[in-house]
Amino acid sequence: MNKLPAAGEDAWRLPRHAHIIVYETDDGNEFLTVYDCGAAQKPPSAQVIGNLVRVDADHETERQPTGYIVRMREESRLERLDADHWVVRGE
Repeated sequence: MNKLPAAGEDAWRLPRHAHIIVYETDDGNEFLTVYDCGAAQKPPSAQVIGNLVRVDADHETERQPTGYIVRMREESRLERLDADHWVVRGE
């Protein structure tokens, strides 16, 4: 399931108010769920498995018992670095 607009090969656009919910798994991976807007009550726009290794865009991070939430503050791109690693870059 990925309804995010493409921003090139293995990259997707994130709106300014996107939220990425990162759940840590027992096997060392992470489960990333992307929402277009944290305030909107809509289903997620994408879900991917891998590790979010870096966020190079304006954001806030909030730790949770099962992982963390990344609240984007600018338009950005979610990019796949390799099979298991993701990065968020500013536009």
